Amino acid sequence: MIELKELQKVIEQTTQIDIQELTVEAGEIAALVGPIDSGKDILLELLTGQSRPTAGEVRLAGFDPHMERDRFGHEVGILFAEENLYTRMTVEGNLRFYGRLRRLPKALTTEVLHKVGLADHANVKVEKLPSSLLRRLSFGRAILHNPKVLLLVEPFAKCDNTSVSLLSGLMSQLAAEGTTTLVLAEETTNLEPVCDMIYRLEKGRIVDSYSPAEEQRSDLPFMIPAKQEGKVDLVNPTDILYVVAQDDRTYLQTTGDLLPTQFTLTELEKRLSRSGFFRAHRSYLVNLQHVKEVIPFTRDSFTLRLKDEAGTQIPLSKSAARELRELLGY
Repeated sequence: MIELKELQKVIEQTTQIDIQELTVEAGEIAALVGPIDSGKDILLELLTGQSRPTAGEVRLAGFDPHMERDRFGHEVGILFAEENLYTRMTVEGNLRFYGRLRRLPKALTTEVLHKVGLADHANVKVEKLPSSLLRRLSFGRAILHNPKVLLLVEPFAKCDNTSVSLLSGLMSQLAAEGTTTLVLAEETTNLEPVCDMIYRLEKGRIVDSYSPAEEQRSDLPFMIPAKQEGKVDLVNPTDILYVVAQDDRTYLQTTGDLLPTQFTLTELEKRLSRSGFFRAHRSYLVNLQHVKEVIPFTRDSFTLRLKDEAGTQIPLSKSAARELRELLGY
């Protein structure tokens, strides 16, 4: 498992990373996607323990990568953007060298060579390999010690279709065996078929997330069920003004009704995030399409006023106000 909680990294009085929460479970593949200046490099330093958080915590397989370097080396595999291979050694020689450093059985080298499709190139010098096969070899080095967690930077860079297919298949196979995988990349190219979740990173903050599998079903009618006496109402998300959790129940507020639903607020947040809903407060999800204005009362107190006839006001927490400002750019 990979866990980031209230993670911040401040450099020269500027917040470079600010991630409230991110969890990748064992057996899942997630990707953080963003441009060069999105903060991926700084985040990678935190994930690999090269840098210490200013606040919050990073956990890989339950341990702190900065404080427990020995465990990191044994339980995490890394594919960097650069190959960093010994070019004058053979393909097999590279893997055997890294295997000796980790005191691994020699049989693992042969096994990994077959996994990455390089058994026929075992005696070829690395300097003579095309870029696609170099990437396969680097991937093989990352998984040589059967890590619990994989950190992959641009795994499909300079790969042909055959290598993309092979590496995608390996990632899925490892996930099925329980490996936790986090990909850092600039674009989603080739990632959607293999990822369970994709997060958009901008200026060190997660600004969007979605499940590719759910996106593929986005053309189907999407309704939220609300159980009533003797019937089930199907509510269109566009008709929902806000969702509120109160008295251990969750309710959908439409223009005319307050309808109970069996889902928790967190479950609805996942379902409705792609429909323009925003967590304004720990007890409220609001449909931004129905918001008229943001009203600051004090430095730490904010309210959202809706467009309905009553001018309904929804509390907006300080942290959510900052997130909303960055999301909408006002």
